[in-house]
Amino acid sequence: MKNILVVFTGGTIGSIAHEGTIKPGEEAPFQLLAEYRQRHANAEDIRFKTIQPMRILSENLAPPAWKILIAAIEAEQPEQYDGIIVTHGTDTLAYTAAALGFYFYRLRRPMLLVSSDYPLAHAQANGVDNFVCAVEFILNVKESGVFVPYRNQRQATIQVHRGVRLVSSPQLGGDFFSVRGESYLEFDGHRFSRTGLAPFTAQAELPPLKPEFSGRILMLKPYPGLDYSHIHLERTDAVLHDLYHSGTACTTERWGENHSLPEFIARCRQHGVEVYLAPALKSTDAYESTRFLLKEGARMIWNMSMEAAYVKLLLAYGNFNDPSRILEFIERDVAGEHVEWPDEPASDYGR
Repeated sequence: MKNILVVFTGGTIGSIAHEGTIKPGEEAPFQLLAEYRQRHANAEDIRFKTIQPMRILSENLAPPAWKILIAAIEAEQPEQYDGIIVTHGTDTLAYTAAALGFYFYRLRRPMLLVSSDYPLAHAQANGVDNFVCAVEFILNVKESGVFVPYRNQRQATIQVHRGVRLVSSPQLGGDFFSVRGESYLEFDGHRFSRTGLAPFTAQAELPPLKPEFSGRILMLKPYPGLDYSHIHLERTDAVLHDLYHSGTACTTERWGENHSLPEFIARCRQHGVEVYLAPALKSTDAYESTRFLLKEGARMIWNMSMEAAYVKLLLAYGNFNDPSRILEFIERDVAGEHVEWPDEPASDYGR
């Protein structure tokens, strides 16, 4: 008999559509287990223990919810199970996957987050297929770590993503991909196959983390005309500044100093606020603007998705006060979040 802990949190997979409105339903989460049992003869050999620490749509999630979720999982002593499945909405799936991936990096059990693009009653919903993949992963793959199985609408197979490498859905779409399109495994409904991404081997372990996520990290997104004069830095310890796809942001004062990121970095320095940049791949060549931002004192979080970088900063500033400890945690490959640049060797330019 296999024992699997199923943690319901709400989201589309735990919702119903009624009179044009999708909202969490009281019985909807258990429909998932009922459909699994109807479709799989081996369901009798699995004991599902269910808990529901919250029931919300994932767009309403904030970092304090991760603390509630973590506490609920730890109260169940997850090591006593063969695996853990967390149902979750799609809007903030990549952030929660990163949060659990970093926090539970020491857990020697598989944990999988399962979502659905439509409520389960919808004919095109992929939630049951994703759940089936999660169960099969626990029964047959048995690898430790946090993963996300997800079947995109125009794909026959399910991609299994590392939680710390999952990125949010593209605009106006509901598909999911790993950073750089490199998923971990592929599942065709019967067997798993490798995609070429190597298993992660942990480095020397860090001290155990507390489930503390800082509320003093500000994340900014670049766009033409971003006016930094509108941004206030009170109650802010650090800024994570998103970058364009080439690892760049505006460095010129041609349109006024209020639009210049280096000027904003200087203002942050005056307030004792560290500025981090992401995402960017570390390679031999870099744009002039990228080098200038690093010269002006920004810290690049290299080779990591924006979602992973943000969550990692929340944990770093929530757990450590010493700047050197914060930097050590950020730079350490904790759960396989670092992406390698395959075409040329990395250089050592910049911070």
